[in-house]
Amino acid sequence: MNAPRTRVQRRPVHGVLLLDKPLGFSSNDALQKVKWLLRAEKAGHTGTLDPLATGVLPLCFGAATKFSQLQLDAPKTYKAIVQLGTTTTTGDAEGEVLAQCAVTPEMLTPERLAQVQAQFTGAIAQVPPMYSALKKDGKALYEYARAGVEVERAARDVQIHALQVENMANVAPALDWQAQPAIKITVTCSKGTYIRTLAEDIAREAGSLAHLTDLRRTATAGFGIAQSHDIETIEHLELDGRDALLLPCEVLVAHLPAITLEDAEIVRLRYGQQVQSSVNYGIISALRVYDVNQTFIGLVEALPEMRLKALRLMSTN
Repeated sequence: MNAPRTRVQRRPVHGVLLLDKPLGFSSNDALQKVKWLLRAEKAGHTGTLDPLATGVLPLCFGAATKFSQLQLDAPKTYKAIVQLGTTTTTGDAEGEVLAQCAVTPEMLTPERLAQVQAQFTGAIAQVPPMYSALKKDGKALYEYARAGVEVERAARDVQIHALQVENMANVAPALDWQAQPAIKITVTCSKGTYIRTLAEDIAREAGSLAHLTDLRRTATAGFGIAQSHDIETIEHLELDGRDALLLPCEVLVAHLPAITLEDAEIVRLRYGQQVQSSVNYGIISALRVYDVNQTFIGLVEALPEMRLKALRLMSTN
């Protein structure tokens, strides 16, 4: 007989863990794995990362989940290897080959790549790929794609804050990139940007076809890959060591202005009452609030007539 499974005793855990998501894991798979390792009661992440992508994935636990939504709009940085000459059904190496073409040296000259790089920097319009989680009539696009159905998609505006396009023959000259010509793109972009689509559009403008063979998110909302931890490292730590990897909840909102309030004002906010401020903050979407001991309390909104209203407050410190 099989031994009965030991039930994991969950516990309140509060904070943010920066995970270097491994290849092949969905964002939810990675979240559930780390949640189990921490024995945490409540967890969430700050936006999905494809199973075929690796890199920075902030995971939120306990009270930190209240502030995770604010990370969705943050810019993100990716590095990708783009194989030229072949396009696939999914835009990456997992899909079936759709078409192929020859790649000529003229497509990869520094001048041509610089021209393409400039063309795709700034505000651009993207048509979302069929293999995406966007929904049409309540059904994800990838479900239509798997059924062989092409759905019309409207172009969406995205922002490419920075873009670098390099010939892999120059990046890794020891490798035979003439046999498999490729480019490397490094991009910092707004939310909603599909790197697969960007890679295909860049290649098309250069006169070629393309698909992704490697995608790595190196930064999001100021969090970098150097701050992140892989699952193997977390697994080899004792529980206290895993807890030590957690960052405080307020790192998710560190970009917002901070103010200090007296205890009596904080009590009023907790009861849903507005607080009169001695400072005119104008109309600001959110302010970080700390008590006199510099303990993070949560977020407030600045209202007209110098009043403050609670947005999201910590239920625990």
